[in-house]
Amino acid sequence: MNRFLTCILLLTSLNLFGQNNQYTVSSYLTEGTKAPNTHYLGEAWLNRLVSADGDLNYNITKATFKANSTLDWHKHSSPQVLIYVDGAGYYQERGKEPIILKAGDVIVCEKDTEHWHSSTKTTDVTYLALYGGDQPTEWIEVLTQEYYDAVAEKLKE
Repeated sequence: MNRFLTCILLLTSLNLFGQNNQYTVSSYLTEGTKAPNTHYLGEAWLNRLVSADGDLNYNITKATFKANSTLDWHKHSSPQVLIYVDGAGYYQERGKEPIILKAGDVIVCEKDTEHWHSSTKTTDVTYLALYGGDQPTEWIEVLTQEYYDAVAEKLKE
């Protein structure tokens, strides 16, 4: 009887292990890896949830920026959808006024539109970025701390 139970437990655990290998599962809950300070000020973590590959032609990245952190001006060769899931951040497209986006907000930035987004001066922000997989982000111009501070002053929470 003990051998029978041992066999059943062994086969069940092997079966469960085999089932888990059939799927690629990522977690939205993990923070990701600290991004190198190449095109932003402050501290940022990126968690690539879905990568464009073959028939799947879009990416989904979770980005978390600590308070007082910002990306540089950039654009994408496809529309980009930003889904704010926690905190608050600044967002601006070239030629338009900056705004504050908060948890629950969703915004679409059209392809080839120069823009930047960030956390606010006092609040961390986490958002999901959905964008096409054809071309990498094109970095346009450094967003200076002085410009960011001026936006923060203008949009005081």
